Amino acid sequence: MFPIYPPLALSSTFLIIIVVVIIIAALVFLTIFARYFRLWIQSYMTKAGIDLFDLIRMTFRKVNPSVIVRSKIMAVQAGLTDDEGLTTKGLEAHYMAGGNVPLVIRSMIAARKAKIINLDFKKATAIDLAGRNILEAVQTSVYPRVIDCPSKSSKKPSLDAVAKDGIQLKVKARVTVRANLDQLIGGATEETIVARVGEGIVSAIGSADTHADVLENPDRISKAVLSRRLDSQTAFEIVSIDIADIDVGDNIGARLQADKAEADTRVAQARAEGRRAKAVATEQENIATIEQNRATLVEAQAEVPKSMAEAFQSGRLGILDYYKLQNVQADTDMREAIAGAGVKRTAG
Repeated sequence: MFPIYPPLALSSTFLIIIVVVIIIAALVFLTIFARYFRLWIQSYMTKAGIDLFDLIRMTFRKVNPSVIVRSKIMAVQAGLTDDEGLTTKGLEAHYMAGGNVPLVIRSMIAARKAKIINLDFKKATAIDLAGRNILEAVQTSVYPRVIDCPSKSSKKPSLDAVAKDGIQLKVKARVTVRANLDQLIGGATEETIVARVGEGIVSAIGSADTHADVLENPDRISKAVLSRRLDSQTAFEIVSIDIADIDVGDNIGARLQADKAEADTRVAQARAEGRRAKAVATEQENIATIEQNRATLVEAQAEVPKSMAEAFQSGRLGILDYYKLQNVQADTDMREAIAGAGVKRTAG
């Protein structure tokens, strides 16, 4: 059996529950009101178009309401409207994607004030999410930046190039660039600009007939480099290229000719040494051949007495024949001695 309460007791309990619920709801409302009232009143007074329920929804989406409200107020005060894509939902979406909402708004305001840059919200958010500093890019578009070529961090203080006459020139240049917002995403950075300009300057000097032509007209370098459209596929647009300093270096052509002459001399000396060594080897071979022939002659002379003895024994050679042979040999030796003495007197 359920207990039976009197009507007065039920009324009191129900009333207490209602009062507690009302108090809790009032506390929640006051908490929410105290938290978002300042932001809401700022939005209302500036006609930013963000109501209280939008602020509450931002909290549940883990979006910082202060960032969105202040950014929207800044945009509205600058004259940026929802027709340009700058809506509250768009700001929230960019915030949740990890973008820098205030930076995007400041960049759009700077572009609007400059009146020379067409930058909408979609392009600005894309550049910001790509990791580029969109505000710096806008500022560079309005106020061009000067880049040193070669850069100050480079190990070489100047760009070295050689004209056709062999004279080296040392050049320092300054490149004035402005940001190209249309190619900022995926475009090459300023390191590429420095490298391309350096290559163009070296090529322009190398194509000059003499270094004097370059010294007389340094602007020919700038014109030649600018005509090559070195800023294509980069995040910048080259405004001008100015030659800051140009000095005369070494005579590279003369040095190369001297080095070539020295190398040719060494090659000639090496070839001469090779021919001399070959001649010495040939002489040694000839000497060895002479000695070999002498040995053969000695061996042949050693066979003469044997042959004569055999001739005596066989009767093919007589005593008179032998004496005649000795006389002929003696006459031959005497003639050689007389001829040798005459050569010596002539030489003396």
